[in-house]
Amino acid sequence: MTRRYWNINLEEMMEAGVHFGHGTKKWNPRMAPYISAKRKGIHITNLTGTARFLSEASDLVFDAASRGRTFLIVGTKNKAADSVASAAIRARCHYVNKKWLGGMLTNWSTTETRLQKIRDLRAEQKMGKLNRLPKRDAAILKRKLFTLQTYLGGIKYMTRLPDIVIIVDQQEEYTALRECVILGIPTICLIDTNCDPDLADISIPSNDDAIASIRLVLNKLVSAICKGRSSYIRNP
Repeated sequence: MTRRYWNINLEEMMEAGVHFGHGTKKWNPRMAPYISAKRKGIHITNLTGTARFLSEASDLVFDAASRGRTFLIVGTKNKAADSVASAAIRARCHYVNKKWLGGMLTNWSTTETRLQKIRDLRAEQKMGKLNRLPKRDAAILKRKLFTLQTYLGGIKYMTRLPDIVIIVDQQEEYTALRECVILGIPTICLIDTNCDPDLADISIPSNDDAIASIRLVLNKLVSAICKGRSSYIRNP
């Protein structure tokens, strides 16, 4: 049972379309306990259950943030990308919203090398070193920096593996989820009716295709993170 009041309103979730699932032909039978009805060929998620799991997840991230833990938010499909970035920036979390590069966590030493490359190239660009190179060489390095920042810019300040990973769309981000499972990193997943609720530590049944739904769930979680961080600052 949740230990705090997180202002999770069922009407607000309905307005955001959190309850709309996939078509009844595209579902995972393990989601049956979280589905309340079928409507015009679409499964409808039980929002009472969604509210409970979202409250539990909010408790978890609040407690973790109050102890100074780090978070990574992952959501790379177009409908999630902007919400992921804005939520992560608001709560000072790391994020990946363009493409998950295989081994980003499980091959952390390689990721660290890439992040160091970003820092080196940015420093060289700031000091004007790239402009003093031959045009072809400068163009190659600028393209490399652009590519690295596109895919890794959201984790450029990450110095170690995250303590908790929040994933938008389990199906889309299965590789990221699998890496977390391998490494034993706790996960919170937004799961639609085509997902497996048993794969994440906390699964939040919700529409992972609607921008409003994604934004609402993420906003609740990052609000809890922000409150937890405030508690940590006051009581280090």
